[in-house]
Amino acid sequence: MEKLSIQLEAVTYDSAEELLQGDQELLAKAKDAVKTAYAPYSKFQVGAALRLENGEIISGSNQENVAYPNGLCAERVAFFYAGSKYPGMAIETVAITAEAQNFSMDRPVAPCGSCRQAMLEYEVNQDSLIRVILQGQSGKIMIVTGIKTLLPFHFHEPGLSA
Repeated sequence: MEKLSIQLEAVTYDSAEELLQGDQELLAKAKDAVKTAYAPYSKFQVGAALRLENGEIISGSNQENVAYPNGLCAERVAFFYAGSKYPGMAIETVAITAEAQNFSMDRPVAPCGSCRQAMLEYEVNQDSLIRVILQGQSGKIMIVTGIKTLLPFHFHEPGLSA
């Protein structure tokens, strides 16, 4: 028998003013994307913004559908758009934030499992880590280095470096 231990390393900040200028800008773009969310059913709006290696910033927001679960999360909207518009262009950093109409979001919001898996494939394919900036409506900001940190037992194709 072998016992495995999984550790998560993250850096937290009390406010956006503590972040590097580029990270502040990316988080602000994610907050702007929250405003474009279509979430009449969950009342939970999510925004994501990612920076590509060429400096381009892509934003996405969650888009729900009455035929639930036919909607799509903000993270996958942004990643899939980046993948189709800028194929082969590495993603350096993604910022994710959310607002809820029925309760206060005062701690970092992490992507769902489906988004983690989709984001991980981009990280594996580009063979470089994607930084992740997480914040709720307010409160602390958390930064992790790499999607693998958020999904340690990820699914991947055998033979690919993961």
